[in-house]
Amino acid sequence: MDRWKGRVALVTGASVGIGATIAKELVRYGMTVVGCARSLDKIQALAAECKSAGHSGVLIPMKCDLTNAEDIQSMFAAIKAQHKGVDVCINNAGLAHPESLLSGKTSAWKNMLDVRTHCGSEILMRHCFEAFRDNHNCVVLFSLQSISPGLVETEFAYRLHSKTPGKAKETYSQLKPLEAIDVANAVVYVLSAPPHVQIGEMLLRPVEQQA
Repeated sequence: MDRWKGRVALVTGASVGIGATIAKELVRYGMTVVGCARSLDKIQALAAECKSAGHSGVLIPMKCDLTNAEDIQSMFAAIKAQHKGVDVCINNAGLAHPESLLSGKTSAWKNMLDVRTHCGSEILMRHCFEAFRDNHNCVVLFSLQSISPGLVETEFAYRLHSKTPGKAKETYSQLKPLEAIDVANAVVYVLSAPPHVQIGEMLLRPVEQQA
Protein backbone atom coordinates (compact mmCIF):
# COMPACT_ATOMS: atom_id res chain seq x y z
CA MET A 1 0.00 0.00 0.00
CA ASP A 2 3.04 2.29 0.09
CA ARG A 3 2.39 3.60 -3.43
CA TRP A 4 -1.02 4.92 -2.30
CA LYS A 5 0.27 6.99 0.62
CA GLY A 6 -0.79 10.60 0.22
CA ARG A 7 -3.06 9.80 -2.69
CA VAL A 8 -6.75 10.69 -2.74
CA ALA A 9 -9.57 8.19 -2.36
CA LEU A 10 -13.27 8.94 -2.55
CA VAL A 11 -15.51 6.65 -0.49
CA THR A 12 -19.27 7.03 -0.87
CA GLY A 13 -21.62 6.02 1.91
CA ALA A 14 -18.79 6.59 4.39
CA SER A 15 -20.89 7.47 7.43
CA VAL A 16 -21.59 3.92 8.65
CA GLY A 17 -21.01 0.23 8.00
CA ILE A 18 -18.79 -0.95 5.17
CA GLY A 19 -18.07 2.55 3.85
CA ALA A 20 -16.95 3.84 7.23
CA THR A 21 -14.69 0.84 7.77
CA ILE A 22 -13.12 1.15 4.31
CA ALA A 23 -12.52 4.87 4.85
CA LYS A 24 -10.89 4.21 8.21
CA GLU A 25 -8.61 1.49 6.80
CA LEU A 26 -7.46 3.64 3.88
CA VAL A 27 -6.68 6.49 6.28
CA ARG A 28 -4.71 4.02 8.41
CA TYR A 29 -2.63 3.21 5.32
CA GLY A 30 -1.85 6.89 4.76
CA MET A 31 -4.37 7.92 2.13
CA THR A 32 -6.29 11.19 1.99
CA VAL A 33 -9.86 9.96 2.05
CA VAL A 34 -12.86 12.05 1.06
CA GLY A 35 -15.78 10.38 2.79
CA CYS A 36 -19.17 11.44 1.53
CA ALA A 37 -22.72 10.84 2.74
CA ARG A 38 -25.98 12.70 3.11
CA SER A 39 -25.20 13.43 6.77
CA LEU A 40 -21.82 14.55 8.09
CA ASP A 41 -22.10 13.94 11.84
CA LYS A 42 -20.86 10.34 11.84
CA ILE A 43 -18.11 10.98 9.28
CA GLN A 44 -16.88 13.92 11.34
CA ALA A 45 -16.78 11.68 14.42
CA LEU A 46 -14.87 9.03 12.44
CA ALA A 47 -12.42 11.67 11.18
CA ALA A 48 -11.75 12.73 14.78
CA GLU A 49 -11.28 9.07 15.75
CA CYS A 50 -8.73 8.57 12.95
CA LYS A 51 -6.85 11.68 13.99
CA SER A 52 -6.73 10.71 17.67
CA ALA A 53 -5.54 7.21 16.70
CA GLY A 54 -2.55 8.80 14.96
CA HIS A 55 -3.26 7.33 11.53
CA SER A 56 -0.92 8.69 8.88
CA GLY A 57 -3.71 9.64 6.48
CA VAL A 58 -6.63 12.00 6.87
CA LEU A 59 -10.39 11.66 6.51
CA ILE A 60 -12.20 14.63 4.98
CA PRO A 61 -15.98 14.63 5.50
CA MET A 62 -18.04 15.89 2.56
CA LYS A 63 -21.80 16.11 2.28
CA CYS A 64 -23.30 14.71 -0.91
CA ASP A 65 -26.67 13.27 -1.90
CA LEU A 66 -25.97 10.76 -4.67
CA THR A 67 -29.51 11.09 -6.01
CA ASN A 68 -28.74 14.73 -6.80
CA ALA A 69 -26.59 15.33 -9.89
CA GLU A 70 -25.73 18.87 -8.80
CA ASP A 71 -24.47 17.57 -5.44
CA ILE A 72 -22.17 15.11 -7.21
CA GLN A 73 -20.85 17.79 -9.56
CA SER A 74 -20.21 20.17 -6.66
CA MET A 75 -18.40 17.47 -4.70
CA PHE A 76 -16.00 16.70 -7.54
CA ALA A 77 -15.41 20.39 -8.16
CA ALA A 78 -14.44 20.78 -4.50
CA ILE A 79 -12.18 17.71 -4.61
CA LYS A 80 -10.46 19.02 -7.74
CA ALA A 81 -9.96 22.46 -6.21
CA GLN A 82 -8.67 21.15 -2.88
CA HIS A 83 -6.86 17.95 -3.86
CA LYS A 84 -6.29 18.17 -7.64
CA GLY A 85 -8.39 15.09 -8.34
CA VAL A 86 -9.13 11.52 -7.30
CA ASP A 87 -6.88 8.45 -7.54
CA VAL A 88 -9.28 5.84 -6.15
CA CYS A 89 -13.08 5.79 -6.09
CA ILE A 90 -14.92 3.33 -3.83
CA ASN A 91 -18.57 3.48 -4.89
CA ASN A 92 -20.09 1.89 -1.80
CA ALA A 93 -23.26 3.87 -1.07
CA GLY A 94 -26.55 2.03 -1.17
CA LEU A 95 -29.88 1.72 0.57
CA ALA A 96 -32.99 -0.45 0.56
CA HIS A 97 -36.67 -0.07 1.31
CA PRO A 98 -38.98 -2.88 2.47
CA GLU A 99 -40.88 -2.81 -0.82
CA SER A 100 -41.45 -5.88 -2.98
CA LEU A 101 -40.72 -5.70 -6.71
CA LEU A 102 -44.29 -6.41 -7.82
CA SER A 103 -46.34 -4.52 -5.24
CA GLY A 104 -43.86 -2.03 -3.78
CA LYS A 105 -44.03 1.73 -4.18
CA THR A 106 -42.46 3.05 -7.37
CA SER A 107 -40.97 5.99 -5.46
CA ALA A 108 -39.09 3.64 -3.14
CA TRP A 109 -37.62 1.64 -6.03
CA LYS A 110 -36.72 4.85 -7.86
CA ASN A 111 -34.84 6.03 -4.77
CA MET A 112 -32.87 2.78 -4.55
CA LEU A 113 -32.04 2.81 -8.25
CA ASP A 114 -31.10 6.49 -8.22
CA VAL A 115 -28.42 5.82 -5.61
CA ARG A 116 -27.03 2.65 -7.16
CA THR A 117 -27.51 3.11 -10.91
CA HIS A 118 -29.34 5.91 -12.72
CA CYS A 119 -27.91 8.92 -10.95
CA GLY A 120 -25.50 7.80 -8.25
CA SER A 121 -23.33 5.32 -10.13
CA GLU A 122 -23.54 6.65 -13.69
CA ILE A 123 -22.86 10.30 -12.90
CA LEU A 124 -20.41 9.46 -10.13
CA MET A 125 -18.32 7.23 -12.38
CA ARG A 126 -18.34 9.77 -15.20
CA HIS A 127 -16.90 12.36 -12.85
CA CYS A 128 -14.43 9.77 -11.53
CA PHE A 129 -13.19 9.03 -15.04
CA GLU A 130 -12.78 12.75 -15.69
CA ALA A 131 -10.85 13.09 -12.42
CA PHE A 132 -8.62 10.13 -13.33
CA ARG A 133 -8.00 11.60 -16.78
CA ASP A 134 -7.11 15.00 -15.39
CA ASN A 135 -4.92 13.61 -12.62
CA HIS A 136 -1.58 13.02 -14.32
CA ASN A 137 -0.17 11.47 -11.13
CA CYS A 138 -2.80 8.74 -11.07
CA VAL A 139 -1.18 5.31 -10.84
CA VAL A 140 -3.95 3.26 -12.48
CA LEU A 141 -6.13 4.82 -15.16
CA PHE A 142 -9.64 3.51 -15.82
CA SER A 143 -9.11 0.31 -13.86
CA LEU A 144 -12.41 -1.13 -12.64
CA GLN A 145 -12.88 -3.68 -9.90
CA SER A 146 -16.06 -5.15 -8.46
CA ILE A 147 -16.16 -6.49 -4.92
CA SER A 148 -19.43 -8.30 -4.27
CA PRO A 149 -19.97 -9.34 -0.65
CA GLY A 150 -22.67 -11.63 0.63
CA LEU A 151 -24.37 -11.01 3.97
CA VAL A 152 -22.41 -8.42 5.99
CA GLU A 153 -23.45 -7.48 9.51
CA THR A 154 -23.88 -3.71 9.53
CA GLU A 155 -26.66 -1.21 10.25
CA PHE A 156 -28.15 -2.00 6.82
CA ALA A 157 -30.74 -4.57 7.91
CA TYR A 158 -31.71 -2.50 10.95
CA ARG A 159 -32.42 0.47 8.69
CA LEU A 160 -34.30 -1.71 6.22
CA HIS A 161 -36.44 -3.23 8.98
CA SER A 162 -36.60 -0.17 11.22
CA LYS A 163 -40.22 -0.90 12.11
CA THR A 164 -39.50 -4.55 12.86
CA PRO A 165 -36.04 -4.67 14.50
CA GLY A 166 -36.56 -8.30 15.44
CA LYS A 167 -36.53 -9.20 11.76
CA ALA A 168 -33.21 -7.41 11.30
CA LYS A 169 -31.70 -9.26 14.24
CA GLU A 170 -32.94 -12.54 12.80
CA THR A 171 -31.21 -11.75 9.51
CA TYR A 172 -27.82 -11.82 11.20
CA SER A 173 -28.49 -14.61 13.72
CA GLN A 174 -29.14 -17.43 11.24
CA LEU A 175 -25.47 -17.71 10.25
CA LYS A 176 -22.07 -16.16 10.85
CA PRO A 177 -22.11 -13.16 8.49
CA LEU A 178 -19.18 -11.26 7.09
CA GLU A 179 -17.95 -8.19 8.95
CA ALA A 180 -17.31 -4.78 7.43
CA ILE A 181 -13.58 -5.24 8.00
CA ASP A 182 -13.66 -8.32 5.73
CA VAL A 183 -14.80 -6.13 2.84
CA ALA A 184 -12.31 -3.41 3.75
CA ASN A 185 -9.52 -6.01 3.72
CA ALA A 186 -10.64 -7.02 0.23
CA VAL A 187 -10.34 -3.40 -0.92
CA VAL A 188 -6.84 -3.21 0.55
CA TYR A 189 -5.94 -6.49 -1.20
CA VAL A 190 -7.07 -5.09 -4.56
CA LEU A 191 -5.14 -1.86 -4.06
CA SER A 192 -2.08 -3.80 -2.91
CA ALA A 193 -1.85 -5.78 -6.15
CA PRO A 194 1.15 -4.89 -8.36
CA PRO A 195 0.48 -2.20 -10.99
CA HIS A 196 0.49 -4.78 -13.80
CA VAL A 197 -2.21 -6.90 -12.08
CA GLN A 198 -5.90 -6.06 -12.39
CA ILE A 199 -8.40 -7.88 -10.20
CA GLY A 200 -11.61 -7.55 -12.17
CA GLU A 201 -14.06 -9.17 -9.78
CA MET A 202 -14.04 -10.51 -6.23
CA LEU A 203 -16.90 -12.49 -4.67
CA LEU A 204 -17.06 -12.73 -0.87
CA ARG A 205 -19.52 -14.99 0.95
CA PRO A 206 -19.95 -16.25 4.52
CA VAL A 207 -19.11 -19.97 4.59
CA GLU A 208 -22.65 -20.82 5.72
CA GLN A 209 -24.46 -18.64 3.19
CA GLN A 210 -26.20 -20.77 0.59
CA ALA A 211 -27.32 -18.06 -1.86
